[in-house]
Amino acid sequence: MLTKRENLKEVMTGGNPDRFVNQYEYLYLAGFGDPYSRSGPEPAGPGLTWHTTWGITYSWPEGYPGGMPIHKPETIVLKDIKDWKSVLKAPNTVFPDEEYKDMIEAAANCDRQEQFLAMMIAPGLFEQTHHLMGMEGALMAIADDPQEVRAMIEWYADWEIERAKPIIKHISPDAMLHHDDWGSQISTFISPAMFDEVYLPVYKRLYGWYKDNGIELIVHHSDSFAATLVPEMIEMGIDIFQGAMTTNNIPDLIQRYGGQITIQGGLNNGVIDRADWTPELIDREVRRAVAEGGKHYFIPSLVAGGPGSTFPGVYDAVTAKIDELSKEYF
Repeated sequence: MLTKRENLKEVMTGGNPDRFVNQYEYLYLAGFGDPYSRSGPEPAGPGLTWHTTWGITYSWPEGYPGGMPIHKPETIVLKDIKDWKSVLKAPNTVFPDEEYKDMIEAAANCDRQEQFLAMMIAPGLFEQTHHLMGMEGALMAIADDPQEVRAMIEWYADWEIERAKPIIKHISPDAMLHHDDWGSQISTFISPAMFDEVYLPVYKRLYGWYKDNGIELIVHHSDSFAATLVPEMIEMGIDIFQGAMTTNNIPDLIQRYGGQITIQGGLNNGVIDRADWTPELIDREVRRAVAEGGKHYFIPSLVAGGPGSTFPGVYDAVTAKIDELSKEYF
């Protein structure tokens, strides 16, 4: 029986996997509780509203999958892109070594023959733009002053690298789960041409830096429509597009780009991860997903940006069904 790492590589290369890669099983997420993520001025979590070290206001209503930025005239951090140099202050990324103790201990429990030791960083370049400016302000800035937006995110990417350096120093991860939602369920937020002008060059530099510093596997989370940006994903060095909703036409993506990138998703949380979920619903959706995706270049998975589900039992039930179907298909 192949290890989880070996099986993933067979799926990604069109080789001889002995089962489906089951959701996030190939990742061991140790590098997501870095000191920066715990350094906010206020408590954060379900049921709370808080401010981040960037000054962004977030709210996480009970029963929702995560927190979201709140944009009112009085809470928008950056109102004019031309003012970013004077308004934005980069948060601290330097912490005593002892603050990485929990992360180091978690990483020590990873069997690296079995799984990829992964770090996680969120938000990404586009999300940070609209978290700071609001979605309308961000989209208008990208359209009206793309070079200024690019200058801002080049600076933000430099800050992210400084945040990542001590994580890499302390645990030497070989995978990265990077969050940046690029679209709604049916379309990207900006055109590929705009993306190419503003975000692609910065992402190529950022992901190139990660690869140069020991990150073998880049998993990019965007639980959205992003099919028209898959060529850009390949160019910037993404290995797995995680979060691919069914609206992306996953079979078509696999046919066109299989061997260059692997698609993870096909199980929309909005359909499955709900209070009234049933085993019959999960059986139907997982059977559909594996039939459409096949054995190569595809990982059946809920599209949310990490292992787990909003409603208890959903993630585990999906995992069990994928295991069951592996016995039928392999």
